[in-house]
Amino acid sequence: MEDKRDYYEVLGVQKGASEDEIKKAYRKKAKEYHPDLNPGDAQAEAKFKEANEAYEVLSDNQKRARYDQFGHAGVDPNYGAGGAGGFGGGGFDFDLGDIFGSFFGGGFGGGGRQANPNAPRRGEDVQARVTISFEDAAKGCKRTVDINRVDTCTGCGGSGSKAGTSAKTCSECGGRGYVTVDQRTPFGIMQTQKTCPKCSGKGKVITDPCEKCHGAGRVSVKTSVEVNIPAGIDDRQVFNVRGAGNAGTNGGPKGDLKVAVFVRPHAHFERDGYNVWLEQRVSYTQAALGDSLRIPTLEGDVKFDLPAGTQSGTVFSLKGKGIQILNGRGKGDQLVRIIVDIPKNLTQRQKELMIELEKELGVKRGAPLNSKKGGFFDKFKN
Repeated sequence: MEDKRDYYEVLGVQKGASEDEIKKAYRKKAKEYHPDLNPGDAQAEAKFKEANEAYEVLSDNQKRARYDQFGHAGVDPNYGAGGAGGFGGGGFDFDLGDIFGSFFGGGFGGGGRQANPNAPRRGEDVQARVTISFEDAAKGCKRTVDINRVDTCTGCGGSGSKAGTSAKTCSECGGRGYVTVDQRTPFGIMQTQKTCPKCSGKGKVITDPCEKCHGAGRVSVKTSVEVNIPAGIDDRQVFNVRGAGNAGTNGGPKGDLKVAVFVRPHAHFERDGYNVWLEQRVSYTQAALGDSLRIPTLEGDVKFDLPAGTQSGTVFSLKGKGIQILNGRGKGDQLVRIIVDIPKNLTQRQKELMIELEKELGVKRGAPLNSKKGGFFDKFKN
């Protein structure tokens, strides 16, 4: 395993940092090193990828716990591989905390033991996780996930018997699946029925088991499944892929694949339900005089006419430029908060011009502008 920097060090937070602190630290790093803001800078791109990798681990409580205990080995995809139902081609991992708690509580087939052991049983559900970008979550996308699941054995077709052979009727129970037992009690001899110990209630015994599955009828396989991630899905939401889980038994249907989606924060946008927030910085003069701006949206830049006299903190709404409503129609809005950059380190000439402008506008130094109307930008506009 190659040497990697400590993930907490990468994001610049302490080991006991809260989820909010980790998210804020990541957003800061993402903005600093985002490829869109550093075109052609290979070092910035490497740091951006490093920050993404650190955030993916530290934002997931289960992965973070393993990382805190075992270091990078605890979250390496090739560490401890083996077993069914792992994530992303990694180890056997059925624990996603609260995300999957409401989905996986049952036993085989999701319920109690069947009274008839030969009745069809649904296969178990399988879990997977995928990390996508902010834009992909908003618009929807396709991804391929690697999973370990149980499929019907191709060597025997699920019967468990070697090709050309079949199970024999159990000699213990005569194919009934149960045996009658005499039990002496104070009230006399009582007869009770119990599951046949020889065939486990199936009524048949495999005498020549399949060499591929050893009589189980199912085998564990590693496979890839292409999934359609719906538009509008949010961070840590789970969607279902029907019939992509473990194979059933006795002709029962397959289980489902439950995919947990983790969304990386964006360098500029922030999600609020189906709305998208954007902070747009403008200059002192742009705010005072107005300007025609190019505002970035999820669908590309759009033209926006900034009114003269716009105050810092003013919010404008771009209708229908937000996120697709999950499993529905329509989109949210994009909310643009204007931030006015106050000039710093003015030259002597610039200071003189500002003082001259101040006099022209009739602004008195030392007197705060408490009125909601008649402020600097309003006077400038007039």
